[in-house]
Parts: sequence; structure tokens; C-alpha cells
Amino acid sequence: MSIIPINDRRSISPDDRIWEPFELMNTFFGFPSPSLLLSRHFPSLSRDLSPFSSPSTVETQLNWTETPTAHVFKAYLPGTTQDEAIVFVDDEGYLQICAGDNKFMSRFKLPDNALKDQVTAWMEEDGFLVVFVAKDGAFSQTPPEIEDNRNRSTTIRIRIRTGSGIGFHLWFCRNDQEKSEIRGLIRAIMWFSFLRPRDRFSLVELRHLTVQLRKFQIVNDTNKDFVVEALRSIAEILTYGDQHDPSFFEFFMEKQVMAEFVRILRVSKTVTVSVQLLQTMSIMIQNLKSEQAIYYLFSNEYVNYLITYTFDFQHEELLSYYISFLRAVSGKLNQHTISLLLKTENDVVVSFPLYVEGIKFAFHEENMIRTAVRSLTLNVYHVGDESVNDYVVSPPHTEYFSKLVSFFQKQCIDLSAMVLNTLESPSPDSGGKLFSAVDGIEDTLYYFSDVISAGIPDIGRLVTDHILQNLTLPLLLPSLCSETVNDVSIDPITSLYLLCCILRIVKIKDLANITAATLFCPVKAFIASFLVKPNSILAPERPRFRNGHPDNGVTEEADQQCPSNAVLREDGNSHVCSESTTKSIFNDSDITFRETLLQYISEGDDVQAQGSLFVLATLLQTKELEESMLDAFGILPQRKQHKKLLLQSLVGEDSDEEQLFSPRNGSMRDGSSELDWCLRKLEEQFGVCCSLRGAAVSPLVHRHQVVDALVSLLCRENISAETLWCGGWLLRQLLPYSQAEFNHKHLKMLNDSYEKCKEALIREIKGSWPDLLITVLLDEWKKCKKVIEAPSPQKDPISVILQLDRFSSNDNTVSDSSFTAGEKLCEVVKVFVLLHQLQIFLLGRPLPEQPPTHPPADISETSRATTSGLDVSVPKPGTEVKLVDAVPCWIAFERGKEREFSFLALSSGVSGWIVLAEKSLLKPDHGIVRIVAPLAGCNPRIDEKQPRWLHLRIRPSTLPFLDPIKRGVYKKLKSKGLVDGKWTVAFRSDEFCHSAYSMVAHEMDLQSSEVERRLKPLFEFDRKQQDQSTITSEAIPSSTSSSSG
Repeated sequence: MSIIPINDRRSISPDDRIWEPFELMNTFFGFPSPSLLLSRHFPSLSRDLSPFSSPSTVETQLNWTETPTAHVFKAYLPGTTQDEAIVFVDDEGYLQICAGDNKFMSRFKLPDNALKDQVTAWMEEDGFLVVFVAKDGAFSQTPPEIEDNRNRSTTIRIRIRTGSGIGFHLWFCRNDQEKSEIRGLIRAIMWFSFLRPRDRFSLVELRHLTVQLRKFQIVNDTNKDFVVEALRSIAEILTYGDQHDPSFFEFFMEKQVMAEFVRILRVSKTVTVSVQLLQTMSIMIQNLKSEQAIYYLFSNEYVNYLITYTFDFQHEELLSYYISFLRAVSGKLNQHTISLLLKTENDVVVSFPLYVEGIKFAFHEENMIRTAVRSLTLNVYHVGDESVNDYVVSPPHTEYFSKLVSFFQKQCIDLSAMVLNTLESPSPDSGGKLFSAVDGIEDTLYYFSDVISAGIPDIGRLVTDHILQNLTLPLLLPSLCSETVNDVSIDPITSLYLLCCILRIVKIKDLANITAATLFCPVKAFIASFLVKPNSILAPERPRFRNGHPDNGVTEEADQQCPSNAVLREDGNSHVCSESTTKSIFNDSDITFRETLLQYISEGDDVQAQGSLFVLATLLQTKELEESMLDAFGILPQRKQHKKLLLQSLVGEDSDEEQLFSPRNGSMRDGSSELDWCLRKLEEQFGVCCSLRGAAVSPLVHRHQVVDALVSLLCRENISAETLWCGGWLLRQLLPYSQAEFNHKHLKMLNDSYEKCKEALIREIKGSWPDLLITVLLDEWKKCKKVIEAPSPQKDPISVILQLDRFSSNDNTVSDSSFTAGEKLCEVVKVFVLLHQLQIFLLGRPLPEQPPTHPPADISETSRATTSGLDVSVPKPGTEVKLVDAVPCWIAFERGKEREFSFLALSSGVSGWIVLAEKSLLKPDHGIVRIVAPLAGCNPRIDEKQPRWLHLRIRPSTLPFLDPIKRGVYKKLKSKGLVDGKWTVAFRSDEFCHSAYSMVAHEMDLQSSEVERRLKPLFEFDRKQQDQSTITSEAIPSSTSSSSG
């Protein structure tokens, strides 16, 4: 709200009006000026009305402006210095402004929302005194009032009460008669002015704002605030009118306000106005529901002009609003509106500024801007206009897709660098960085998927070609066999993860099948195509592609004639390769990438094995992949084989019915047709020559190779249970019909591994956690059954990357602590449960919901727990017990403060406890339990030097990492080092100490015996039916199953 002087505005030139930012809120807008009325009705008053007035006009003396954050008062005090001006707020809440020698004095009643203790004032060089009063709210407007000046009888003070407070104007008169006449005139003016307050959301207000905008010939820092407020208000009024009154937008079109917007942008000298204009356009486009309104905004080239306008994008705020404006425009695109933003010649699109200008920021460093641009392009692609589709897939716009793949390639390289850095020198924030990098990569891939879903065939081809040509062929696949590719350091784990992500997210049939086909190629095919320098004397001619350009990768060749493994560079210089890199590239170069994956499974470390399993699982789950490709790879599920063979037999393609259930002939005759097509395309389009040997296309051989690798994995002892479960799921998917695909070697390996794991589990019964063994076993049985029988893997490939932080984290836990023993117990149980369930699966039995175990036994009447009077499984402090067989002892939990207790070791079923009780004063043969600790894992030991001392290890009562709530805390504590508690209990004599030791050992034996008794049905697994089963695979020599493809 602003209070402005009442004067003759017609005397102000148009050039001067642009300096009046308060004109919009003039409450006397539309009424004759006071000076004009006075000169017309009171000729005697045509002379000077004020000592501060010029002969022709009444100049401004006081102004009051309300901003969103403050009330601003300006007083024109010519000839007054800063020392002479006095500004203060009195006790009644009035702001008083005084000048020296009583030249000027005015009082303002501050509004209720004014912060009276936050007043700032200064004198400007042009004679204006400026006073700022901070505020914290706003109120509605009320009509003004007129009152006489208290100090001068010939002065009229106009008090204008608004929602923001009370302001004043001073009107000087020569005598009381003039004062009376002017008061009457002003009352009449104010009556008509405030009789009907102007509605903010009205056509009158819109008309007024439009008129005011047209008055500005230039926009600078002086009047920018008014222009910004006017633009914002117009957007609000039009949005309101779109929902309530269509005449609002009709006025907007009739007066060509869009043209005014464009003109304001041209004459604007400040970034603030540009930002507000873009925001105004975004608000209007997003909120206007009328199709007529959108058609008008998009027509007449006004939107295209704003899109192509040269903004100063060095201001980040301006760029953000510009991108939001582009995104808002793209959100309104459809079959009808998109043509309004195009330029065509002969029905061919020659210009599309929205798309062209938008993709310029597709690779901006700010993630929000990249996301907005991707949303813009998707809105364009999903319109479905054929001419636009042809435009976006025509040069030079196709460069966007190549740059997009290059951007994705850089993300992949950055992820690989993070992975290597995490493995070499992990830090506390390594996990967060890996997650952020992986999230960015998957966002890009999902964007590829969304682009493909638009249904533009050429885009799918472009994406396929660029991913294969710039990423998969020159980088990802060679990285499986080499740590350095094209001078780029990348690790196999990242390559395995990226292959999974591309196949799982980007749903393109050709991309999936060609990527799978490349796995049948030998490593040497890629060495020849991507790793040899053109200048080398051994280098073959560089492959060329359909566009006539060679691959973008930088290539190297190990000079076989140089014993130092020198590699020739393009400049003729050479450097020496590391022995490991050269060996990984050139040794066994005939091996295929498929065989490399199987080798990772059977011989690689835990992460390599898990990554390779995820690749096989992803291939198995990729619907775009032909079943013939899966069969050639050796991972087509047997149920799908039987289904297809059954169909072939029904249509008469094969009369041999025995092949339906014969594993020897269990492959399709046309299994290599799709593979041959993909290999030809690799050679013709990408220059990768891959000729397969005869055995390489045998699905049967490949199938047994996969089974060999999986069985070898399940028999390995240095692999985590999580990876083994993944291998068990894959094996269950491939062989759902029991042991028909296994030969004697497989069965013997699985049986031997099962027996070893069973022995390890029996050892755990005597270990640190026998009391929790059955609980863990029951829980893991349910989890493993759920994983094995699930239609898809329970974990995503992202776990391969994120778990690196776990493998590389600093583990300061003592190796012989109970925490380490507890983690080992869980791993042993998980592996045992998996192998046990596989044994059941091999016998063709359904998996039970729970493992076979005996129920808990009844507690013996002669047990120490019974004689002590305990009727609960866990004794609690404060419980009364009988001190039968209790041994008196001393223990100090604080230095110098020994306490006497009665020592007891008790076991009840699979539970066991060490109890320290204090003798009861009322019952001599009873005691009160004070301290309880687990019996299992206490490792009793009599001190060698002090035979009266008994050392005990005290572990937690539960495994903290099994509780999801405590798991995060456990990881943090584990990195700092976890240790068990230790008790040293002193007894009266050596005999008492040995008695206590014997009591502990005896109760621990009882506890372990009960656990072993309950697990006996599980260990006595009946394998007699296995000998009665017909092993179909006996006819297959073991050498065949392990032969190379």
C-alpha cells in the first residue's frame, strides 16, 4: 500500500511517469485531480497552495509505501541536514518526523503489524528523509479520514486509514475559509473514491495494470518493483478469471497484453523483471485450463520469442525459471498445440525452438535442471506427432542421443573409480557416494526406458547403436577380462552391474539379444576390434560403421614382438604394460565372455561370483530376450523346454516323443537362428568378427557348463551365504524337476559339501551360541525357502555395488570374540539350510515349512535348575532361588569394592545362565538373584597363577545384528571394535573354584546335548530314496559337462 500526494497527474509528462512506482496503488485513481477541481470551482485557490509547491503543480511532500517486509516513509525536506532531522516513536505508537526549527513536523499512527522497535532512518542527498519500519503482517483497507492539524490552524491533515495502518497528507491553506472549502471538496472526493473499493480480482484491476505497464518506456532499478508486482498480479488475475470469468482472458487477448510482456522484456535492464516474467508465464501456462487460452499463448510467436530470447544465464535463478518455463510449455503439448510452436516447410519441420533450446541444458551440472530437460523431451516424444518424430531423429538433433550415451559413459567411469577407491581406501562416506552414483546411473537408464516407451522406432535404434558402439562393446565387455581398457581404469564388478542394469531397465529387444550374443564372442575378437592401435604393424584395418566413422574409443595393442610388453601409442611412443594387465588380456584369448562369467562363478571371489550370477539371472528374467538365446546360453528353464517341445510334437515337427523328457535332446533345433542373426549384425555393423566352433552352439553342452559352475559354487567354502543363496535360486530355476540333470560328479560334490557343512553346524553346538542356534535355524529356513521358491531374485544387482562398502570397511572386532562367532554361526546355518533344501529338492520332495526337529524335552526333576526352584527360562534380577550347590564367591564390579555372592550355573533346555545371588536375610538357604549372564560361550578358565580365580567371558544375550533396529548401531560399534565382557570370580579355596568350574562345564554339556537332541532329525537326513532314483545323467560323461564351448 502506498500513500501518494494528491496533485494534478495530467501535468506530468509520459517520460516522468515511469519514475512513479506507486501509481498502481493510487486510491484516487480515476477521479479528477484536486488541483484541477480547485482551480475550476475555487479560482481564488489557483495560486500557490503550499510553500513547497511550484506555480503550476502541488509537489510531493510526504509518501508512505508498504512493502512485503516494511513500511517506508519518505519526506521531502529541502535544506534540512541529517543532524536536524528527528525521527522517533512515541508511547502512543505514533511515528514522529521533525525538522530543525519546527520547519516540518508530521505524525504517523503506525499500523498494528509494525515493529516499533525496528526503525531505521537516513537522509538522502536529494533532500528526502527515508524511514523504514519493519512489519510482520497485513490488514484490509478502510476509508480515509480528515482531521485538522494540531499545530497549525491553516493546515488540513488528511488521515488515510488502511489495513496497514494510518498515514497522513498535509494540505496548507492561507485562511480558515479556504481550509473549510478544501475540506469539503476532499471529503467529496474521498467519498466517491471509497464508496466501492476496487476488487483485486476484477476486470477493472486488470485494465488498470495493463494501462500502467504501457506507460513504462524503460525498466530499471527505480521502477522494477512495480513492474514485478504488476506482472505477478496479472498472472493471479488471469488464473482467477480462467476459473470464474472468461472475459478476463478476452480482455487479455483484445489488449494484446502478451505483446506488452515481450516489450517489457526488451526494455528491461534488470534480471529481476526477466525472472518475474518467466515465472508469470509459467504460472499462466500451468494453471490456465481453457484450450482457447493455451492456443492464444502459443500462437503469434510470443512463446517462441521468449524461448529464443538471449537471457543472461550466468544468474542461476534466471536459468532455473527459464527451464521451469520450458517445462511448463512442454506440459501443455498435444497433437493440436505442438504445431503452434513449429516452423514447417512443405510439411517438414524445420524449426522447433522449445526442443532445441531445451536440450542445450540436458547435461547441466545441476541435477534439477537435467531432470526438467528430460521431462521436457519426454513430453515432446510422447505427443506422437510424426513430423516431430522425424525432426528429433534427423541430424543434427541425433547428436543429443550420442551425447546422452557419452554422459552415461562418464557416469559409469566415475562409478568404477568410486568402486576402486572404496576397495583400496574406504571412508565413512563411501557407502553414500556409491549410492548416489548408482542412483544417477539408474535414473539415466530409466530415462532411456521412458524415451523408448514413446514408441518412436528410430529412437530405439539410435539408443541401441550408441549404447553398443560407445559403451558395451568398447568398454564393458573388455573390462570383464582386463582392468584397463582404452586407458580407462574400470573394474569387472562395475561392468557386471552395468550389464545387469542395461538389460533390466532398457527394454529394447535388439539391444538385449545383441548384448547376449556378444557373450558368445571370444575375447580376442574385442582385442582386435577395440584394443589395437591403427598405427601398429600388427593392427588390422579399423572397423567402420554405417555412419562411416570408427569407434570413439582410444585403442592399444600389446606389441607381441617386444619382450617388455611395450604398447605402441598413436604418437609412436610406447609405455610398458603391467604384467597382470597384459596377462589378463592375452592369456586364454580364445575364451568367450560367457565362459568368463562361468569362471567367475566357479573360481572368482565373492563379489565377482555374485555379479556373474546376477548377469545370468537378469538374462533369465529379460522378457525381450529370445528363448532360443537362453537355450544357446544354457540357462533356459527346463519347464520352458518341455513346453516348447510339447508344442512342436503337437504340430508334428518331431515324431520322437522321447525327446520331450530326454535331457540329451532337450534343446530346440532352431536354437542358433537368433544367435546367428545377432552375430552377423555384430560383424556387419560394429566390426566384431565372431565365428563359433561347432561345440560352441550346443545348448546341451552349455547347459552342463552352467550346472557345473553352479555346483562348484555351492561347494566352495570361501563364498558368502548370500551369494550361495543366489546360486541356489538360479539352480532351482534351471532344474525344477529334481536330479535328472545331475551326474554322479555333481551329486557327490553336493553330498560332500553338505556333510562338511553339517559337521561345521555340529561344532557350533559346542560353540558360543548354542542357545540361539535353533532359533536362527528356524528363521533362516523360512527365509531360504522364500528365496529359493521366488519367481525372481530377492536382491537387485545394486547390492553388488553397495555391499563393497561392507567388504572394505574396517572391522576392528577381535577374531575370537563372541560377535565373530555369532556371525560365523549365522553363515554356517544359512549354508546348511540351503544345501539341506537342495537335498530335499534333488529327491523330488516339496520343501516343508519348518525343518524337522524334536520338541523341547521335559526338565528333569534332578536338574540344578529344578532344585534351585526356578520356574522361568530366564531368571531375572530380584527372583528368589534356592542356593543348592551354590558356591560362595567374591567379585568386584568397581575397583576396591568387592561384594560377596553365591555362584550358580543353571541350564534349562537349550537355555543356560550364570547367576550371582545374595543370601536372603530371612531364608538362610535362599538367595536373591542380582546378576545374570548367559552360560553359553562363557569359556570358563582357572587362572594359572591364582587357582582360586575363575575367568569367564560374558557375551550378549542376543545377536545384535539379527535385530533390524539394532543392526545400524551394531555396524558402527563394530567399526570401532567390539569386545566381550570379562568376569574374574574369586573363591575361598581351590576346591571351591574347581567345583564352580565343574558346575559350569556340566551345565554347558547339558545345554549342548539338548540342542543336539532336538536337531537329530535334521542330521539324520534320509538319503535311501536317492539310491532308488534313476540318475538319468549317468549316461553323460563328466568330461562332456566340463568341456569348453
